[in-house]
Amino acid sequence: MGAGLIAGIIFGLPRLYTSLRYASRIQSEQNAPSAPVAIVFGAGLRRDGSASVILRDRVETAAQLYWTGKASKLLLSGDNRFENYNEPRAMLEYGLQLGLPESAMTLDYAGRRTYDTCLRAKEIFGVSQALLVTQHYHLDRALLTDVGGAAVPLIELADLIIAKVLAGRLKDLDDAAGLWRLHAQTVDAGRIRRTLRLLEEALSQGDLVSSFDAITRAGSAANRRH
Repeated sequence: MGAGLIAGIIFGLPRLYTSLRYASRIQSEQNAPSAPVAIVFGAGLRRDGSASVILRDRVETAAQLYWTGKASKLLLSGDNRFENYNEPRAMLEYGLQLGLPESAMTLDYAGRRTYDTCLRAKEIFGVSQALLVTQHYHLDRALLTDVGGAAVPLIELADLIIAKVLAGRLKDLDDAAGLWRLHAQTVDAGRIRRTLRLLEEALSQGDLVSSFDAITRAGSAANRRH
């Protein structure tokens, strides 16, 4: 997947403003500045409850930040609203496999959304400045779209569905299903399946196409009912 990307952000600023204002501060792992904490966002689990490929990539990047002294602590924030779905625990277990000390990792079990993670980091964990560990999805396919006279990069709909299926979180799969129900007539399902099949081969993960097929079947059934 490639190293996760790092953004040094001061908390408490509106999300859209920070996205635009701090775009230039997105850095690779090697070029990232130092901060007291690196925050790792949840990104889905495999069917056996272990970290997904995307999530492992983020934990690996955070581990490098810790080992190189760029972050003293790691805040692992993810979804744990169901007893058998625990992203922070999966991140902790993978971090231990990598050789990270348990004392370096703090778990936030209520990071269901990016907003939740950032708000809780500030209000609950007392974080005022941090490195945010995530990935850029499909930036090479982003389209420049005119919005109010500004050229804004927007991801293609098919790529957004692919990214949601790849992430694999319950919320992401629900998002993908909603997008499919709304746009099934205009989205290239064949390209989505081909891309997911390539990702399965590259990642040795065999459930991506079947997840998308389940979404399309459910969407067809919902459309028939209406």
